[in-house]
Parts: sequence; C-alpha cells; structure tokens
Amino acid sequence: MFEFITSMDISFILLVALGSFTGLIVGAMPGLSVTMATALLVSITFTWTVNNAIGMIMGVYVVGVFSGAVTAILVNIPGAPASVATTLDGFPMTKKGEAKKALKTATIYSFLGSVVGMVILALVAQPITKIALMFSPMDYFLLALFGLTTVGSLTSKNFVKGLISAALGVFLGLIGMDPIMGMGRFTYGSMNLLSGIPLIAALIGLFGFSEILMQVSDKSMKPISHNIEKDKISTRKLLKYFPLGLFSALIGTVIGALPGAGGPVASLIAYDQAKKTTKNPTAPFGEGAVEGIVASESANNACIGGALIPMLTLGIPGDAVTAVIISALYVHNLQPGPLLFTQTPDLFYTLLVGGFIGCIMILVLGFTIAPQLAKIVLIPKKILLPLVAILCVIGAYAISGKVYDVLLMILFGFAGFIMKKRGYSVAPMVLGLVLGKMMDENFRRAVSLAQYEDNPIFAMFSSPISIILICLVIFSLLSNLPAFKKLFRGKKNGGNQ
Repeated sequence: MFEFITSMDISFILLVALGSFTGLIVGAMPGLSVTMATALLVSITFTWTVNNAIGMIMGVYVVGVFSGAVTAILVNIPGAPASVATTLDGFPMTKKGEAKKALKTATIYSFLGSVVGMVILALVAQPITKIALMFSPMDYFLLALFGLTTVGSLTSKNFVKGLISAALGVFLGLIGMDPIMGMGRFTYGSMNLLSGIPLIAALIGLFGFSEILMQVSDKSMKPISHNIEKDKISTRKLLKYFPLGLFSALIGTVIGALPGAGGPVASLIAYDQAKKTTKNPTAPFGEGAVEGIVASESANNACIGGALIPMLTLGIPGDAVTAVIISALYVHNLQPGPLLFTQTPDLFYTLLVGGFIGCIMILVLGFTIAPQLAKIVLIPKKILLPLVAILCVIGAYAISGKVYDVLLMILFGFAGFIMKKRGYSVAPMVLGLVLGKMMDENFRRAVSLAQYEDNPIFAMFSSPISIILICLVIFSLLSNLPAFKKLFRGKKNGGNQ
C-alpha cells in the first residue's frame, strides 16, 4: 500500500477532490441520489484508467453520504434515506439558532464514521464477510424487525403512534410487483404502482413538502431561525462525543457489511442505542440533542466501508452504490471477489486511498462550504418556502421524469402534514417503507427453505444469530412499554437511594 501511495500522481488526488465536490452538491439535492451520480460517472469514465475512475467514484460516494445531512439540518429535507435520523435533532437545532453547530457536528462525525469504516475495511474485511455470510433469510427479517422496534426513539411522545406509522410504512413498502409470484400487489390496476412507491418522492413529501405546509399553517413568515451563532464553535467540546461516535461507527460498519441493510437501518439503530445509553444529553432527543446527530452521521458514513467489504471479497454489493461500482469494475475488465486481493491488489489500495482522501474532503468542504449554506435559514419564509417547494418538485421529478412522482410527492406531503398535526411521527413511516420489502422477501424465502424440514419453526429460528436478534426485538419492545419503563425507573431510583 505504501508503494501505491508514493506512486500516486496529483491527477488522482484532484479527481477524488472533484468527485467529492460533486458528491456534496448531488447528495444535498433531494431527488439527486449518490447512486444516480455514480451511475452517470460509470458512463463518463469508462475510457479512463481504472485508478482515476474508481478514485472519482469514491469521492462522490464518501462525501455524497455526508452531504445528505446538510439539507436535513437546514430545511428538514433528508438528502437521502440514511439522513432521516439526522433531521430529528438537526432541524430543531437549526430553529434554535444552532445550525452551524449542527453542521460542524455532522462534519466531524461523518469524517469519523467514514474513517472507521475504511480502517475496518483495510484490517478485517474477510473476517467480517464471514460473519455476514452466516446471516440466513430469517436473520435478515429479524434484523429488519429489530429496526422497526426502534420507532420508540423516533417518536418519544407516543410509542403506539410510532408503531402505527411504521406499520403503515411497511404496507406501502409492499406495493408493487410481488418478488416471488411475479404479479402486481396492491396496485389496483395502476401501471405506475408496479414498480412500487418511489422512496425519494415519499421522503421529499413526508419531510420537505409537509414542513412547508406546517410553516404555512403557522401563518408566520419569519425566518426559520432569527440568528446563527456567531461565537466560534469549539471543536474540542464536540470531540467529547467521540466514544458515542466510535460506537455508532462500529454499528454502521457491521450493518453496512450486510447486503441490503444499508445506511437507513444503521443510522436508526445507532440513534436508538444512543438514546438508550446517553444519560445526560445536551437536549431531549428529538428536540436538538447533539448526540442524535453524532450517532446518525457516524453510523451512516461508516456503512461505506462496511458495504465495500462484501463487494470486494465476494462480489456481492452491500448497497446500491457498491452495485454500481461493481458494474464499473466489469467495464474495466475486473472481477470483484476472492481473487481480487491476489490478482489486482492495486485496486484494493485505490479504493482505500480514494476513500481516505474523500474523508479528508468531508472536513475541507464541511468546514468551508457548509457554514456558508447555513445562512439560508435567515431568509424570510415568504422567499424561502417557495424556493424549497420548487426544490421538492424538481427533486421528485428528477427520479424518473414523471409528473406522477410529483403528484405522489404532494400526496405524501399532505399525509405527512396531517400526521404531524395529529401527533404521528413521519420518520417511522419512512423506516417502514425502507424495511417493508426487505422483511417480506426474506420472511417468505425463509418459510420456503424451512417447509421441507421436519420441524420448520425450529429450522427458522434455531440459529444463534436468530436467537440473539429475537432477544433484541423482545427487549426493544418491552423497553418501550410504560409498565416496563416504570419498573426500570423504580429500580434505578431504588438503587440510587
């Protein structure tokens, strides 16, 4: 690896930097996903050398995941599903006038998460892949179910309403072509619904457009925040959350190594664990807790290194972006998999070095450009809200170029507005949308595999991983029941006396 670094030319560094800047712009724009940008780069870079092509793609990938936090914090629109948990405390901090602090926190811990993921990729890629291979379809179902039980962290006021919102999201996630039977499901004859509910359109509607309606209903056209902190934000003070960031990054890396799980699951589980383990948060979770941003951003950026692990060692993509990277490798006549490390070791080092340069670019762009973007919260709402509405429409239309997606986005916007007014959190619905299809496919696959066993129930739930996940699901559900909370609080108070 040292030989590769010493032989690296300045053009490689500049291309990674250019990719990083592109990732910042694309990732912060709702509807323009990092996956879309990576796919376009494959067609642009196929005549380049493989090192330059992969370097630029890694720049887009690493910074693109971070940049989803920018709009999540400033205008309550997650740039990507992995940034949903960041909105929960990021936007409340912005309304308090702490936008720069929230952005700086996201920058530092996105950097930490990305570095941890890349370091683990460099050190223990093959051992973690062996663990990921041990996951059965039922284990994936239970992991998704455990993710759904974290709605207690997403809706601190009413756990039951959170479950209802998540269940509705799961149902919406089942709409479309049945993956097993190959026929339409809950489509009611609509050809547009055969491909399912577009996640980005739903995301923009539930968070962005619904927030516009909320602001309009308040009949106040004052800026989102009256001020932005002018005092210098101490990096040293923000680094006190390093243990939480490191723990969240480890969660993100492990979940990222599980094909199909990805950033949304990792960030929400890390957020849930942060809420349960943080004794004295800076503010209540969901009302501007710095710890919430630390956990979410550390975890979703650590997923980058995790998702690259099965891609490089087995040729199995960990998420949508790594699936595109695999296609880029095929374009350059390279075969990802076990022989990659012996036949083309330079490619592994290219990915690592490109990833680490991307991590540095997170700090560079996060400390220079992101604070300037924070000034948009001072714009009066009569100017800002129409601009955000246009951004929502463009973002929804950019998915597939259909007016249908725009109409769907508006529909979800009104649904999110009504839910917020009734006290239902929209974040669990997004989580259900993300996990619904994953749960359905893996549960049905597990049942199909177990139906010929002598004891199907035992065959599905007897593996050590399944048992651990079942225990986690039960504990997560019980910990959100009022009786359990009262009992736990009573024991805790008794122990303090």
